[in-house]
Amino acid sequence: MTEHPPETVRAVEHELTALLRRSRAVSSEIARQVHPSLEPNAYGLLLWLRRTDSVRLTDLAAQLGIGKGTLSRQIQALEELGLVRRDPDPDDRRAWRLSLTAAGQRRFDAAREGRLDRFHRTLEDWPTRDVEDFARLLNRFNESYF
Repeated sequence: MTEHPPETVRAVEHELTALLRRSRAVSSEIARQVHPSLEPNAYGLLLWLRRTDSVRLTDLAAQLGIGKGTLSRQIQALEELGLVRRDPDPDDRRAWRLSLTAAGQRRFDAAREGRLDRFHRTLEDWPTRDVEDFARLLNRFNESYF
């Protein structure tokens, strides 16, 4: 195990804090584009649902690291907004599979384009190799952090 200088670890913490603060602000803005009543933290949930197509609530809760009760309440709110639906799991009649509705997909995709455009503008002057390294290192950090 490598012992990193404390100032280096503090610099990582500082930069991640700044990134997360900005990300929350952008997520609020994008969440409102998906639906005016959407909670800001729901954007990440919609992103996971968009990526997986269909997922069981228990699997999604484990992936996101949140309790089933909390997730169930969030899903219920998304259902009431017409963005998410529950379908019976064909492999387990006691379980449900969650997915975006057609309207949820359309709204999410339209809002996500704005976020991706912002990323493109931010990274447009970066060499491709740097963007690839950044993505790889963020993935490595995320995989090992939790």
